[in-house]
Amino acid sequence: MKDKKIAVLMGGLSAERDVSLKSGLAVHQALLGLGYDSTAIDVRHEVAAMLRDERIEVAFIALHGRYGEDGCIQGLLELLQIPYTGSGVLASALAMHKLYSKQAFAAAGLTITPYVAVRKGESCNAAALPFGLPVVVKPVQEGSSVGVSIVRQADQLQTALDEAFQYDELVLVEQYVKGREVQVGILDNRPIGAIEIVPKNEFYDFEAKYSDGMAEHFFPARLDAALYEKVQQLGLKAHQALGCDGYCRVDFLVTDRGDCYLLEVNTLPGMTALSLLPEIAQKGADLPFPQLVEKILFSARLKIQQGV
Repeated sequence: MKDKKIAVLMGGLSAERDVSLKSGLAVHQALLGLGYDSTAIDVRHEVAAMLRDERIEVAFIALHGRYGEDGCIQGLLELLQIPYTGSGVLASALAMHKLYSKQAFAAAGLTITPYVAVRKGESCNAAALPFGLPVVVKPVQEGSSVGVSIVRQADQLQTALDEAFQYDELVLVEQYVKGREVQVGILDNRPIGAIEIVPKNEFYDFEAKYSDGMAEHFFPARLDAALYEKVQQLGLKAHQALGCDGYCRVDFLVTDRGDCYLLEVNTLPGMTALSLLPEIAQKGADLPFPQLVEKILFSARLKIQQGV
C-alpha cells in the first residue's frame, strides 16, 4: 500500500459531519505517520470528480451518517473501481436503517427491543403502544444518538416524535430496556473485546459520546466470563447477519438477567480520541491506533464481483 495514493474520506453532508472530520483527521495523521501517501478529502457533492482528479487508488472511509455510512459512497467507489475500507453497499445500507436492520436481526434469531415504526403524518398515542412507557424515540437513519429521546410521560411523546422527524420521515418508538451499555468490537471479521459504557447523562447520547469526562469506560465489560463470551459471539452473529465486512462496532443493552438486546451495528464506528473501537483494539487486541488504522487499510477492497 505504500505505493498507492490513499484518500481519507471525511466530513460529508450528514448531521455527524463534525465527528467525521475528527475521525478523518486522526486517520489521516496516522497514515502520514506510517509513511503512506494519504490525502484528506472533505466529501461534498463533487466528490467523484475530486477522486478522479486526485487519481485516488484506495479510499479509507471515515464518514459517519447519511451518504457515507449508508451505502451511497460505497456504491460510488464500486462504480469508480476504487477499493475501500469497511462494509459494502448492501450491508452499509441495512446497518444504517434501524428498521430494516432490526428485521434482519430478528430473522437471524437475535434479541431486539420491541418497537413500532411511525411515519411522519401518522398519529402515535402512548396508550395505544403494545408496550408501556418509558420508550426510546429515534429516527431510523441517523447515528451518534442524533434525534434520540427517552420518553417517560405520555405528554412528552409528541415532542420527541417531532424532534426525531427533523432528521427522518420514519421514526422508531422502542420499548425502554434498562441494562448495561456494552459495545463489541469486530476486526478482521472476529470479535476483539467488549467495553461497558456508563454515561453521566440519562443514556449514551451525543454529548456523552464526544465530550471528555461525560462517560466512564470499563474494559473488559463488567460481565461474568460466560456472558462476556456470549455477547461477543452475538456481536459477531449480528455482523454476519447484515453481511458486514472487515470491522464494525455492535451495541447491546445487557440486563441483570443476562439478556442481550441488540441495538445496532455501526459499520463505520468513530475513530476519534474518545471513540470506542480504538480503545477496544488497544486494550483487547494490543493494537495502538496507528496499527489499527493500518490493519483496516489492508482490508480495503471492492465488494461487488466484476463480470467477465
